[in-house]
Amino acid sequence: MLLTWRRWRRGRPFWGGLAAVIAGAEICAIPLAPLKIMLQQGIAGIPSVLMGLVMIVMGLSAWFAPYYRGLAGVLTVLCAAAALVMSNLGGFLIGTVIGILGGSMIFAWQPLAPPEPETPEAPGTAPAPCEH
Repeated sequence: MLLTWRRWRRGRPFWGGLAAVIAGAEICAIPLAPLKIMLQQGIAGIPSVLMGLVMIVMGLSAWFAPYYRGLAGVLTVLCAAAALVMSNLGGFLIGTVIGILGGSMIFAWQPLAPPEPETPEAPGTAPAPCEH
């Protein structure tokens, strides 16, 4: 079970997706907080929730569809940067920073190339001489 989990996690941008989901949840949660914690209530909460949901969806798409990692990474960074202006300083700056880092990790992730099989040499054959 643990080996299967590790194999699944290493085959996709897991940590970047996790950071994007956490950042999106944090940006979504701030407008839904009690009024004492909120800086601004009202129509400003709608973009916050929408940007947070987009970031959560991009983080999940990085997990379950890693071939869309380029689009998911760029959209996560753009939403995190837009949240800085539109959503209570991007979830009190924490959501923006985590979202930009997560989107960057998603975008930068590369799948491992499968190992090339070694071709065994036939017995009795000498390796080709090197030319100088």
